[in-house]
Amino acid sequence: MTAPDFWDHQESAQKTVADMQRLNGIVGPMNGLVAASDDMQVLMEFAEEDPASAQELKSLTEKVEADIDRVELQATMSQPEDICAAYVQVQAGEGGTDSADWAEMLLRMYARWAERNDFKIEEIDISPGEEAGIRNATIAIRGDYVFGYLKGETGNHRLIRISPFDSAGRRHTAFAAVDISPELDDHFEVEINWDADVREDTFRASGAGGQHINKTDSAIRLTHGPSGVVVQCQNERSQHKNRATARKMLQAKLYQLEMEKRDAELAAKRGSKSKIGFGGQTVRNYVLHPDQYVKDARTGTKVGNPQPILDGDLDVFLEAYLRWSLSEQSK
Repeated sequence: MTAPDFWDHQESAQKTVADMQRLNGIVGPMNGLVAASDDMQVLMEFAEEDPASAQELKSLTEKVEADIDRVELQATMSQPEDICAAYVQVQAGEGGTDSADWAEMLLRMYARWAERNDFKIEEIDISPGEEAGIRNATIAIRGDYVFGYLKGETGNHRLIRISPFDSAGRRHTAFAAVDISPELDDHFEVEINWDADVREDTFRASGAGGQHINKTDSAIRLTHGPSGVVVQCQNERSQHKNRATARKMLQAKLYQLEMEKRDAELAAKRGSKSKIGFGGQTVRNYVLHPDQYVKDARTGTKVGNPQPILDGDLDVFLEAYLRWSLSEQSK
């Protein structure tokens, strides 16, 4: 980076800087722990005679325990794709209007989580529900280790509540499916025969109407014949930009399918996700009536107040899944 011609090639220079930042994110915390270990040994020598040193040792110990916890958590994200950004797709399932509303609530939950962590969000595709909410939507959340943190969210999410759309005030159950795929960069190679295996359809993007309505067939839908994977993008007015984004999404999904073959449980989970309702595999239950709690069906993690979770405070569930998956791998 100190070379005079380093910035002559902006793209490669920015990639090098990004690589350095990622490596520092791994090495930096480890160096910090080593330095803290030395400080602790010094404080231990003075702690018996100096009360101030004893208190400082206690504070440092608590900080080191928290730092070790974070380093261990990052170590669980050891797959090459874990450091990537992620595409988050939410699809309404069984439950009628309630499921469409629930899908929109989930989309907001992930967007709020991204905002809490200063990640960038881009809307890729959204199809509104007939009365309320959304039928399906895709957003991109960009930042380091976004996929690593969110990969356990793939599956069915179930909501139980008094429906605001039921005039009789009855309790309803609604389902929505979440699918997380890594946004791949040039480090990852996915072989796709674009001419023979991929069908491209264009259609007019939906919008608010009036002067903002899209008057051209700029939206793109890609269907991969061998796998049956379908992706679409309509957030840009340019058909060219939508096609480029859709291609990246298709590469991501195909890469994810290939990676899931290394893990029988994840592969089975994606298979059962085709049924978004009763009988499908549920990863988490959100109960708003009569009790109030959120419980993960895999890890058993339970939180008594659902509202902070729905507002994006997801870390307790994301971290519990990462630790649970690590223990499952060691069995």
